[in-house]
Amino acid sequence: MIHDPMGALVDDALRDSCGEPRHPERVVAVQDHFVPAKDIESANLSKRLREFCSKWGVKHHYDVRWGICHVVLPEEGHAAPGDVIVGTDSHMPTLGALGTFSVGIGATEMAAALIMGKLWFRVPETILVKLDGSLPEMVFAKDIILKLISMIGVDGANYKALEFNGSILKVMEMDERFVLTNMSVEAGAKTAIIPVDDVTLSYLNGRLRRAPRPEYSDDGSHSDEISIDVSSLEPLVAIPHSPANVKPASEVDAEIDQAFIGSCTGGRLKDLEVAARILRGRRVKEGVRLIVIPASRRIYLEALRRGIIDILIESGATIGPPSCGPCLGAHLGVLAEGEVAISTSNRNFRGRMGHPESRVYLASAATVAASAVEGRIVDPRVIA
Repeated sequence: MIHDPMGALVDDALRDSCGEPRHPERVVAVQDHFVPAKDIESANLSKRLREFCSKWGVKHHYDVRWGICHVVLPEEGHAAPGDVIVGTDSHMPTLGALGTFSVGIGATEMAAALIMGKLWFRVPETILVKLDGSLPEMVFAKDIILKLISMIGVDGANYKALEFNGSILKVMEMDERFVLTNMSVEAGAKTAIIPVDDVTLSYLNGRLRRAPRPEYSDDGSHSDEISIDVSSLEPLVAIPHSPANVKPASEVDAEIDQAFIGSCTGGRLKDLEVAARILRGRRVKEGVRLIVIPASRRIYLEALRRGIIDILIESGATIGPPSCGPCLGAHLGVLAEGEVAISTSNRNFRGRMGHPESRVYLASAATVAASAVEGRIVDPRVIA
């Protein structure tokens, strides 16, 4: 997978190597970071990726209307259990929710993979993360993964794989599973994986372009094991400037200027549904900007069919086109100096969403929606 911020660099690396893609039919290109182009520089990057696809015969090219790469690839059947997938984005482990070995790489590595059709990896040790218990009201996968990151830290899984298992997975739909594998990167993980089960196969039914080849861990193959009883969890918030700096939402006292519901960890249909449930019949607090960006056009269309978009707009939300949006601080909702945002995205590093002196809090769509109504960060259970 190659996307718009990196396509030009991959093309340059190919040229410097005097090589060409060996299997262009295995390449997927996605325009998602700067959609639609925000300035001349981003327009040129998008153009370079389109030219790359035309030059090398890349047929799987998802241009401006499709959405975020980590959502588009599984939706369009490009990730099958047993696959090895590499991409020019650090959150590629998202696809591990489908039983793939999926990792992020740089432009030079991508050029090598395209030329040779293979790469070398050191096999990572695997940490088993067992999730058991029953989910309390208004607690979601975002809260679970924030809890895990707070337990092991941002480097607790460096060059290791996180494998999620336990009774909670049996009742967790794919929209939520993708959040767990995506944000494993924030604990330093090389990749993450969820064993293929009936939930996986049901999601993949009618989507896959090739037969699944699921693989499962051998007994005793895990280097460590972490157990979390989710029954005791409450809505959590990661406070600036680290995903590991986590507190209960009820203990965070911060007024907000902007609330963002979107990204590859907060723009799926379940996120929009939860937000609409909270925002129905309510209004966003005066002075707060609520930005909602569906993660793909399929999600956008389904949210329109179900009346979710109507509810969000009536509450005062602004709806953006399927894209990464404000997540990376480069487009559609950049924060000014001193501003505070609560976001469903996956990172809250200093300057991540705009000015270095802005502050970003991470939370579930429920917590973000409730906070938009109150104008300050709150536990969603107080108004749900």
